[in-house]
Amino acid sequence: MFEWAELSTSTKTEFYKALTNQLYALLGNEHDVIANAANFSALLFHTMPDLNWAGVYFYKQGGLVLGPFQGKPACTRIAIGKGVCGTAAERRKTIVVANVHEFPGHIACDQASNSEIVVPMIKGGQLIGVLDLDSPVLARFDEEDKAGLENLVEVFLSKTEIHFF
Repeated sequence: MFEWAELSTSTKTEFYKALTNQLYALLGNEHDVIANAANFSALLFHTMPDLNWAGVYFYKQGGLVLGPFQGKPACTRIAIGKGVCGTAAERRKTIVVANVHEFPGHIACDQASNSEIVVPMIKGGQLIGVLDLDSPVLARFDEEDKAGLENLVEVFLSKTEIHFF
C-alpha cells in the first residue's frame, strides 16, 4: 500500500530522487495505463510546487487526446505540431517554455498558465503521448526539471502496459 510522504529536500536533484521513489511505490504492481496515468498526474500536481495543471495526453488516431489530469478542465484534442504539446510530440523531444505567451501557436487552456514543460512518452520507439505540466510562474521549469521529469516518464512507461495504441 502506498503511503503519502511529504518531500522535504534541499535540492531539485534530491527532490526528483525522492519523487522517483514515491512514483515506484505508488505504481506498485499496477500496470493499467489509465490508473497509472491518473496517479502519476496526482502525484506530480500535489508534490511539485507552483503547478496549476499536470496531466497526460495520449496519442490516438493521429493526434493527442486528453488523459488523466489534475487542474482546471483542459483542451480535449491537440493536433500533432500544434501548441507546446503537439510540437513536443512531433519533435519527440522535451520542450521547456519559460513564457507561454511568447510560444508561437500556444494553446491556452488556462489563462493563468505562464510557463510549461512537455515531455514526450515514447515506448518501443512508438509515441504513446505526452506529459504536460503548466505553472502560473514565469520560467518555472529548468534543465533539472527536464531531466527529473524525463526520468519519471521512463518509470511510468516501465511500469505501465499500453495496449490501445
